[in-house]
Amino acid sequence: MTMSDTAPELAVRRAPRQPRQQTAYAAVSAEVQAMGLMRRRYGLYWTKMVLAVVVLAALVTTHVLLGDTWWQLLLAAALAVVLTQVSFLAHDAAHRQIFKSGAWNDWTSIILANGLAGMSVGWWTNKHTKHHGNPNTAGKDPDIDSGVLAFTPEQGLQAKAKGGVRGWFAARQGYAFFPLLLLEGLNLHAQGLKLVFGRRPMKRRWVEGSLIIGRLGAYVALVFFVLSPGKAFAFLGVQLGLYGLYMGASFAPNHKGMAIIAPGTTIDFLRRQVMTSRNIRGGRFMDFALGGLNYQVEHHLFPSMPRPNLRRAQPVVKAYCEKNGIHYTETGLFTSYRIVVRYLNKVGLGARDPFDCPLVQATRPRTVVG
Repeated sequence: MTMSDTAPELAVRRAPRQPRQQTAYAAVSAEVQAMGLMRRRYGLYWTKMVLAVVVLAALVTTHVLLGDTWWQLLLAAALAVVLTQVSFLAHDAAHRQIFKSGAWNDWTSIILANGLAGMSVGWWTNKHTKHHGNPNTAGKDPDIDSGVLAFTPEQGLQAKAKGGVRGWFAARQGYAFFPLLLLEGLNLHAQGLKLVFGRRPMKRRWVEGSLIIGRLGAYVALVFFVLSPGKAFAFLGVQLGLYGLYMGASFAPNHKGMAIIAPGTTIDFLRRQVMTSRNIRGGRFMDFALGGLNYQVEHHLFPSMPRPNLRRAQPVVKAYCEKNGIHYTETGLFTSYRIVVRYLNKVGLGARDPFDCPLVQATRPRTVVG
């Protein structure tokens, strides 16, 4: 395994800011701009969106024509895959990747996320914006907030101190991570409904609420109209379970097991984004399967860059990082999953350094400066 396969040291420590680092992002950004990689890809995105609607319409038609049969479970699995791809498109629109117009992007993300996928883009955008601003930063990144799982050594120590079932589970939580993702699809719908019916301020509450309720209601009604109750519940279970698993398995490799930045740490934008993110190898198939999230480093540096252009930006970013001694992480998909499971298990044990193993010790830098 090479240096690019492993994560840098977990805790990013304070260090004096170096003047040359002030221009790090500007230098990479200028080269990317000169290559035209921020230009919109209208033809490609319109094709993807039209195809998504056509495929969804075909799946609905097939569902009705197929009737009350267990073969419908295969259709449920196909629907989970298509809805995940729709969610990737909603993610792109929310990041202003599709259109120059902010309003066009906003409404596209609402139609795709709320109207087709049944989840609230308002809830997701609020959470995801905080994540992008402070990836893997303790106390600021909602993606590493303590909940069912412990994501930081401090959370692991707290779980260990509680003992009992909580401590026992935390020590083995890595093995439970992917099975728990089977519930993520249900959680995404629930969080959207919770926001819509809650008291927290929310833009376009009635629009989002109407689309989510209409979509979820029509979907459940159609499934139970076509299928007997037992088959209907099985259909919903397969679709929601695989949707959550696919979504979670696409986002999980990106930051889990990467550097955790301590509160108050000063580190420049480029290093903050690069050293907390992990890319996934795999070529164009992986580009499609992960919705461009396999270029997580480049996506975090240029969140509004159209997804198809991330592949071309990677060599520029990678070369700059290698030239300036910035740790750039890239690995295979299943290797990333092993890293995530190992990391979560060690954090759950309360380990101060979850990557204290020869494999990582031999290759990682000992101090991150910024």
